Amino acid sequence: MTWLNGLIELPWWGYIVLTLVLTHITIASVTIFLHRHQAHRALDLHAIPSHFFRFWLWLTTGQITKEWASIHRKHHAKCETDEDPHSPQIYGIKKVLWEGYELYRAEAANTETMQKYGHGTPDDWLERNLYSKHNTLGPVLMLLIDLCLFGANGIWIWAIQMIWIPLTAAGIINGVGHYWGYRNFECEDASTNIVPWGIIIGGEELHNNHHTFGTSAKLSYKWFEFDIGWMYIRIIETLGMAKVRKIAPKMTLADAAKRELDEASLQAIIANRYAIAANYARTLKGTVGVEVERMRSNAKLPQIDFDPVRQMKIWLKQDAKDTPVRDQQILAKVLAESTVLEQIYQMRQELTRLWERSTLSRPELVKLLQDWCNRAEASGIAALQDFSFRLRTMV
Repeated sequence: MTWLNGLIELPWWGYIVLTLVLTHITIASVTIFLHRHQAHRALDLHAIPSHFFRFWLWLTTGQITKEWASIHRKHHAKCETDEDPHSPQIYGIKKVLWEGYELYRAEAANTETMQKYGHGTPDDWLERNLYSKHNTLGPVLMLLIDLCLFGANGIWIWAIQMIWIPLTAAGIINGVGHYWGYRNFECEDASTNIVPWGIIIGGEELHNNHHTFGTSAKLSYKWFEFDIGWMYIRIIETLGMAKVRKIAPKMTLADAAKRELDEASLQAIIANRYAIAANYARTLKGTVGVEVERMRSNAKLPQIDFDPVRQMKIWLKQDAKDTPVRDQQILAKVLAESTVLEQIYQMRQELTRLWERSTLSRPELVKLLQDWCNRAEASGIAALQDFSFRLRTMV
C-alpha cells in the first residue's frame, strides 16, 4: 500500500507548506502575467516567464487569458455600474464572495465583452491549439501529477489548487476589495485596500491603490505597504526578463525657492491629482478638527451619527461628483454652519478644474492655478497657506 503515498512522502506539515507554495506560484502568475502584464500592459515580459506563467495557469486554473483580461478590463471601464461583471455594490457582497466564479463564467460567455476588451492577448499556436481549445485538460493533468507525486494526499492538494483562485481572486478581491478596508485615495469607485501587506494574494490586497493607478506595475504606495508581486517583478527585471512600463507617479518637490508656477507644475499636479487630494485632506485635518470643536462647543454642529473630522477628510479627498447623494445634504448642513469649512471645501473643489476635462488651454489653467495659490496664501488659514507653498514647488 506504499503506492498510496506517491513518489514523494512528506511529514504532515510538509504537505501544507508544499500546498501553500504551489498556490502562491498560481497567485504570482495571476497578478504578474494576467493582471499587470496582460490586462493593463504595466510591464513587458520576456518569452521565458511569459510561457511559464501561461503553462502554470493552464495546469492550475484552466484559465483562458483572453477571458480574464477582457472581464477585468470591462470591470475597470464599467466599475460599480450595472455593467460591471462582479461589483458587490451591485450584486451584494455575499453573491460576489461566494458566487464570484459563476459571475465570471457568465461574463466569459458574453461575446461582445470578448470582442471589445480582448485585444492584444495571446493568439499563437499554443493558445489556439492547447490553452484555449483544451483548457480543461490542464487541471486534469495537474490532478494526475499530484496523484503520482503525493498519492492520496494529492487529491486534497489538487482540490485546494483548484479552489484557490475562485476564492481569492473572484471572491475576496472582487468582493471584499470593493466593500471593506481602508482607502488611500477617493477614486471614482468603491475599491479598498484590504490590508497593507500584499503577500497572501500577491499584492492584490492593495486594490484601492490599483484602481487609482490602473496601469501601474507596482500596487503599493504608502511607505508601510508591501506588494510581494512587485518584488517578484523587480527580481525578474533584474534578470533581464521583464521591463516595467509604468508605475504610479509620486509627488516630487523642487527647491523651496521655486515660486513661479508653470506648465511643468500644472502637469505634475494633474499626474498626481489623487495624491494631491489626499495630501490636501491630510494637511487640513488639524484645521478641520479645531473648527469642528468650535462648532460643537457653540452647539452649531449638525446632529450626525459619524465622526465629522474623519468624514470631512473623506469629503476633502473627493471631487464633488463622487460624493454619494446620501452625504451631500449632510455636507451642505455642515458647511452652512462654518465659513472656514466652507472655504476649505470650496478651495478643494476648485482644484478639480485643473485635472478634469476642460476647454481651457494650458496657459489659462496655469493662470487659474496661480490665482488659486494667491487666494490660498491670503486666506489667513495657516494649513491652507502651507499647502499652497508646497504646491508651488511641485515638478
